[in-house]
Amino acid sequence: MPAETNENNCVNTDNSSVKFLPPQTTIQMDETDKILTEQVKCNKTPSVQYFHFNHDSIIKSFQMGFADIAKKKEVDSSVIYNAFSVTKTFTALAILQLSEKGKIDINKPVIRYLPDFSYGTEITIKQLLNHTAGIPNPVPLDWIHLNSEHKIFDRDTFFNTIYEINSKTKFEPNEKFAYSNLGYVILGQLIERVSGKTYEEYVTENIIRKLPVNPDDLTFDVINVETHATGYHKKLSFSGLLLGLFIDKSKFMGKAAGRWRSFNKYYVNGAPYGGLIGTPGAFVTYLQELLKTDNSLISDEYRPLLFQETLTNNGKKTGMCLSWFYGELDGNRYFAHAGGGGGYYCEIRIYPDIKKGSVIFFNRTGMSDERFLDKPDRFLINELKPAGNNVYTLLKKP
Repeated sequence: MPAETNENNCVNTDNSSVKFLPPQTTIQMDETDKILTEQVKCNKTPSVQYFHFNHDSIIKSFQMGFADIAKKKEVDSSVIYNAFSVTKTFTALAILQLSEKGKIDINKPVIRYLPDFSYGTEITIKQLLNHTAGIPNPVPLDWIHLNSEHKIFDRDTFFNTIYEINSKTKFEPNEKFAYSNLGYVILGQLIERVSGKTYEEYVTENIIRKLPVNPDDLTFDVINVETHATGYHKKLSFSGLLLGLFIDKSKFMGKAAGRWRSFNKYYVNGAPYGGLIGTPGAFVTYLQELLKTDNSLISDEYRPLLFQETLTNNGKKTGMCLSWFYGELDGNRYFAHAGGGGGYYCEIRIYPDIKKGSVIFFNRTGMSDERFLDKPDRFLINELKPAGNNVYTLLKKP
């Protein structure tokens, strides 16, 4: 159905989100366009980028809004966003690569590889990966440091203090699912101990460099501040008040821009749980590679292990695989992960049965797994289903 821009009930009073067509102009928008346009026009985010794809091509793309409101810099394919917890899927893949090489056994206790592991002798690597280890999960909003502090920041010292404060597990291994960023800090340390490289070096060499992406498009560092989207938080909001309980706003936040207040450029304190920064297109390439048979990242024998839903000791489904969340949309199974924190929110997703996927990136704060991709994806996932068998053979429906 055609939609006129002047019929939208949202009023862009600060004129800080997107260029609009004159009132008399009529444009043709599909349902996904309407959903995504609303996010910017109704001041729910300064910008949004969305991609829907199969294993080798882009089916649908959408880009709108400003990467920097003050500079009126519009988003484009060069803009990078903080991906936060989406990084966990890279950490899990790195662990599985090491397992495939025979350097670790994910079913063995963590303490076998990390003698200083302080949470007992029974917790396995696999339980860290699927968040059933019982490791505490203190709120990580203040686990950040400014760009100017990055070169001197010592994450091991920082997390040693966190371990001391959170020294007890919350439950017995595999008793239940409970998300833990701290568990993935430990997995990063395990990767470093076993590989002999820093976490960032290992992931860069064994995952990122195997993808056909520009080196600056998927990194752990802000290579170019001009292409790094500024993160924003709604200026007048209850969540904005809560944010002040966790971070020093005078240090980490900048000036207001219309209805938004910007974040100063910062890094998270632990790369393994949330340190990746990249373009949406780079994450598309990563997911496309995972969808391919005989891909460059993991063998077809080991890949299904990433996507097996975990059961607790009493047989209860957790909705969690090895870092990937399990879900269904209109009868299509998917595996997904969100990444959220101060100033940014994103989601990545694959539908292995139909060999498709999607990503969405915002430069506004996100603090929970919103499953936002359900909204635009439902209009696209059942179109042009590819022929062929599901490449994830261990995941076929019974």
